[in-house]
Amino acid sequence: MEKLSKTARIYLSIVFIILYAPIFYLIFYSFNSGGTMSSFEGFTLEHYAAVFNDTRLIVIVLNTVIVALLSALISTAIGVLGAIGIVFIRNRKMRNAVLSLNTILIVSPDVIIGASFLILFTMIGIKLGFASVLISHIAFSIPIVVIMVLPKLMEMSDSLIDAATDLGASKRDILTRVILPYIKPGIFAGFFLALTYSLDDFAVTFFVTGNGFATLSVEIYSMARAGITLTINALSALIFLVTLGLVLGYYFFNNRTRLTIRPPGGGN
Repeated sequence: MEKLSKTARIYLSIVFIILYAPIFYLIFYSFNSGGTMSSFEGFTLEHYAAVFNDTRLIVIVLNTVIVALLSALISTAIGVLGAIGIVFIRNRKMRNAVLSLNTILIVSPDVIIGASFLILFTMIGIKLGFASVLISHIAFSIPIVVIMVLPKLMEMSDSLIDAATDLGASKRDILTRVILPYIKPGIFAGFFLALTYSLDDFAVTFFVTGNGFATLSVEIYSMARAGITLTINALSALIFLVTLGLVLGYYFFNNRTRLTIRPPGGGN
């Protein structure tokens, strides 16, 4: 058993090295004064300065953040209500069918989703730009939120709702004072996951962007096609750090929530 545990740790270390080595290689050369990734000539912050001095790039960063925040907030609200609705479906076959449809949206290739939205927006006359990107991000984020919230709803005892009903609570009170506080960790998990998916998405956004509107992922792709520069390294490093901060923030909040709701004596 101990040998197996040691082998598992070695295997896990190799996997993480393979995954993170290219990222740290990219970040390392973002500080290279030589301008290439062939050899490190000296330390410099000029590539990061170039990122912050590029007004168009700053606008694109703001576009990306605004779309991510709005899509995460809206998709979280819709996803939470959708998950609650799924749980309260009494017909098991109907509930499984809805869950299957939700899962299909998650596992469907982004290219198919992006092309579908492009066709839809063209047919109904929505101009490609901020609105089309926002609607698309909301749409592919809702199933993610549903999946994150459902486990908390499934583990919630029906006796909580029955007790609230017996005490004279209205449906609104049950929702706001019983259900939502109980599933709060799932709600925040869904929000942060939707936020990171929106920040990182390329395939869907590539299909539905237009009219001079762009997000960071599409802009980095366009910059890379014109030729690799260390400005891309610096920009990618900043995106990685922001994403890492979001993940750490989520885990910090999640652990703090667990400590808050832990009963006296550590649950023993």
